[in-house]
Amino acid sequence: MSTVSGWLRGLLLVAGLSLSPAVPADVLLENDLWRVKVDPATLAVRVEAAGQAPVQASAGVLRHKVSGLIRRGNRVDWQWDDGSWALNVNLDQHDLTFSITARAPSELEFLHQPASAMGSALIWPLAEGRYVPRGDPVWQKFLTTQGALNTTQDLSLPLWGMEHPGFSLHWLLTNPYNNQLRFQASGDALVLSARHRFTSLEPSKPMTFSLFLGAADPLAGARRYKQWLLDNGQYETLRDKLMKTAQGDRLPGAPHVYLWGNDLLGPDDVRNWPLLLARLRGPGPLISELRAAMDREALQLIANKTLLNGYQRTVLLRSLNRALNTQARKTWQARTVPDMQALVNGYAEVRARLAVALADALTPDPSRWGSTLSGRTIERLQDAGLSRLWLGLGEGWEGGLWHPEAVRAAVDAGYLIAPYDSYETALRADENPDWTTAHLGDRANTECAIVLESGALKSGFQQSGHYTDPRCVRPLLEQRIGAIQKTAGFNSWFLDAYATGMLFDSYHPAAPMTQAQNAEGNIAASRWINEVLRLPSGSEDGNATTARGVLFAHGMQTPVIGWGDADMKQPGESDFFVGRWYPPEQPAVFFKPTRLKADYRRVHFDPARRLPLYQAVFHGSVITTHHWLFDSLKLSNVRVENELSQLLYNVPPLYHLSAASLEQRLPLIVRQDQFFGPLHERLATQALTAFDWLSEDRQVQQTTFADGTRLVANFDAAPRESLGQTLPGQSITALLPDGSVSRYQIPAVP
Repeated sequence: MSTVSGWLRGLLLVAGLSLSPAVPADVLLENDLWRVKVDPATLAVRVEAAGQAPVQASAGVLRHKVSGLIRRGNRVDWQWDDGSWALNVNLDQHDLTFSITARAPSELEFLHQPASAMGSALIWPLAEGRYVPRGDPVWQKFLTTQGALNTTQDLSLPLWGMEHPGFSLHWLLTNPYNNQLRFQASGDALVLSARHRFTSLEPSKPMTFSLFLGAADPLAGARRYKQWLLDNGQYETLRDKLMKTAQGDRLPGAPHVYLWGNDLLGPDDVRNWPLLLARLRGPGPLISELRAAMDREALQLIANKTLLNGYQRTVLLRSLNRALNTQARKTWQARTVPDMQALVNGYAEVRARLAVALADALTPDPSRWGSTLSGRTIERLQDAGLSRLWLGLGEGWEGGLWHPEAVRAAVDAGYLIAPYDSYETALRADENPDWTTAHLGDRANTECAIVLESGALKSGFQQSGHYTDPRCVRPLLEQRIGAIQKTAGFNSWFLDAYATGMLFDSYHPAAPMTQAQNAEGNIAASRWINEVLRLPSGSEDGNATTARGVLFAHGMQTPVIGWGDADMKQPGESDFFVGRWYPPEQPAVFFKPTRLKADYRRVHFDPARRLPLYQAVFHGSVITTHHWLFDSLKLSNVRVENELSQLLYNVPPLYHLSAASLEQRLPLIVRQDQFFGPLHERLATQALTAFDWLSEDRQVQQTTFADGTRLVANFDAAPRESLGQTLPGQSITALLPDGSVSRYQIPAVP
């Protein structure tokens, strides 16, 4: 905080004190564990754990007029500003709980954590969890430039902690909605302020939060939050979820793999290229419609009666596949309400017509067509010895409608196979035809849109279409998923964004919605897929407020990094550019190896700064992995740290595969799977019960699971001695309850 703003805050506090007719004394609450002083006028909180130095947990907010103060034991109730807000605080064992209720819609700062409260480190729920030491300039810069933080979307868990000698303190936001946090630097520490908005949709809904006194353990707050979820009926175990979901038992032990290049035709499906060109020059309604949708470069190749080289074949096939997609989409896109039966029938009809029109140019069996999504790929995965996989179609469900035989082959091989699907944004009919999953019809685009308090409709992802109310699009979701699953045969599903904690208040006159109702709508949609269709469903991130409905989530182990960083997002000379969304059969954004900037490396991958905070709550409930933008092979200069952390936390890897990358990537997948697969099969449903640093430099770390299994990672390149074991450099050692030991060492060259 700046000197001026600090002086102004002090002046306002003094002014409030001098104007108040009666300033109540601090309230002292105590038990055998700790003493707590609360200022009823400012909510300043000073705590003193038994035998420890006192800590000013909150310096308080601007002073309010206090009235009606009543004390009953270790509970105190009072009002602010003549009843504008009703407050209570209660001390019960390790928990100091707060509740604030507003009389009318309003916004209120309720916490101002001073620099001194940070102690030696901040325990922060960024993705899996981070340990932020006091005085780290990189972390100070990172957190203070984040702006206002939304506590459902920007935090994986609605909590944070502070490390002190002999104990820890943890704030838990038991009402995680409509809150904003903001950091400021103060010397070598961080100041944190928190605000809550009481909306007109539900102004009487109390803001509830608590301060937990924990042991000297960075995971203490996460464990307390898990217990709170259990006590309030908001926790679901993975074992219970699997019992309700057919084939869900295929998830434990399965690497997650996205397939790219799922269009109708692959290069091996053309048996006569000159004849293909001749047929594409010819007459016929389908051929004419395809030519009309092809690009200029491809049309020039068709017009020139010359032999095609490899590049030209790729250009032609890419354009032909795009034209085929356009043709199939004519049956259902750009409608007021999509015709789901026309949608699922259209792809098979176009495939059948193409098989006739190009019979002598293509291979004779359309059921064997395809590039990455094909029976040939499934056979190669099986031949490599991969018995369990979760396969995702990154381009959406169109690939499954083109190739239901390949989907069935994957299911028969024992794999889970799912399309990417989305309902969070509804596009207009004239917007991006290639984002097929967001084409929910013109009616959904307007009638299901989130309505802002101003009455305007909220723009959707990247300012396209509108964000939607999940309750409104639910009938479309059920109809479309049901029709596609029946036709294509998928045995799993992935819903984009539904588990990110990106939640909205909607002021639709006929259907208002709070953020809490938004969360419940997302959870209910995922649960419907799991329990009614009995398909194991997953989503993005897995943030706590929306984690209950999903079995798996992509984005917790490695989150989205550098979203607004021009060096990463804009093409140019930067070494850090992640790549374009092109070519469609192997987009560089997923396949191009990329280096990560030093500050991002420190924030996201420094092993001494990472914590399995999320896993302390949700291991045994939600299976998490990387975000698809940063798969296990994407970031070349943090490869070792990335892979070891993934194995230490016992979460699956995530990969991208294309027909062209199979030969290079498949051995890497198989190598880790031989170690990870059997371990995850036994541990996926179990809680992570402990985390320990086993060396002073925190390069040797251990996780412990409910059955007693211990995983020990050595992040150092040199061998280390620990627990009576010699740990090879850059390795992980599994110590099983039966006394057996297994090891995996990160290869020097991937």
